[in-house]
Amino acid sequence: MDTPLIDPFDRAIRYLRVSVTDRCDFRCVYCMSENMTFLPKKDLLTLEELDRLSSAFVRLGVEKLRITGGEPLVRRDILTYFRAMSRHLETGALKELTLTTNGSQLEKYAVDLAACGVRRINVSLDTLDEAKFAQITRWGRLPQVLRGIDAAQAAGLRVKINTVALKGFNEDELFGLVDWCASRDMDLTFIEVMPMGDIGNEDRLGQYWSLRDLRATLAERQTLTDLAERSGGPARYVRVDQTGQKIGFITPLSHNFCESCNRVRITCTGEIYTCLGQEGHSDLRAPLRASPDDALLETAIRAAIGLKPKGHDFDYSRQAVDGQVSRHMSHTGG
Repeated sequence: MDTPLIDPFDRAIRYLRVSVTDRCDFRCVYCMSENMTFLPKKDLLTLEELDRLSSAFVRLGVEKLRITGGEPLVRRDILTYFRAMSRHLETGALKELTLTTNGSQLEKYAVDLAACGVRRINVSLDTLDEAKFAQITRWGRLPQVLRGIDAAQAAGLRVKINTVALKGFNEDELFGLVDWCASRDMDLTFIEVMPMGDIGNEDRLGQYWSLRDLRATLAERQTLTDLAERSGGPARYVRVDQTGQKIGFITPLSHNFCESCNRVRITCTGEIYTCLGQEGHSDLRAPLRASPDDALLETAIRAAIGLKPKGHDFDYSRQAVDGQVSRHMSHTGG
């Protein structure tokens, strides 16, 4: 039971991302279609099953647990799960418990999250313009998100902003976003839009803004110093010399980051995806429910890790959306 999880390319799996719901209170145009059909609630893992599944991964060597969705904080009684995971922080088996959120529920939950041992969070925010925010999220309310960020910082949480780089949408806000984050002592990570799911009338190729171009634009005004630091995720970081802030770049398209991938993703229905950019997945719900002990579950986990591919196939270089996967980002969990 103590043998660590090693994939076929000798990468130790230390990072687990768990989606606790496919539901969200926004409908971001690069993530969901406007009229989403969500899973029946009976198909979702219970909070107790999420606890058992996550705990099995912690026992097998996972040290970082990120809770995702959809929007994780819209899951009913979600704090029960966070409180359960906090016991692994107390034993030292888990080094970090964190989440990615759209910020809409932070005003309500920030203090409780901090009490559960959450020390830093990622907030997805693509614009500071209220009208554009409503456009990109379809349902979004920017003031509510900004109050949530205020509450998170007041609760002592370290906030990092995640911004999807969208051509023709937030290009003109590049320096404003950077300056705003610096003024609030928040790090910032830019993400290239990924070809996941049918998003209706939105033009996936038209949305794509290469982070090579974004970085070059940023370097026209700021001095950027490359950092060797890695957070266990796919981002590569620079320091802005003028402000000292850290900026990350997640570049699945312009620069493949798969060589050091140490993470897997669990959906809210108990599927394990060992690569965000591949369709291949395995079912962990059946072995989880088949036996009260974890022997079958561990066997299934190890078998899934044994199928982890070397990398994804996302590619926009031929002016076409190649490597697109059929599921929405909200299904896999970001």
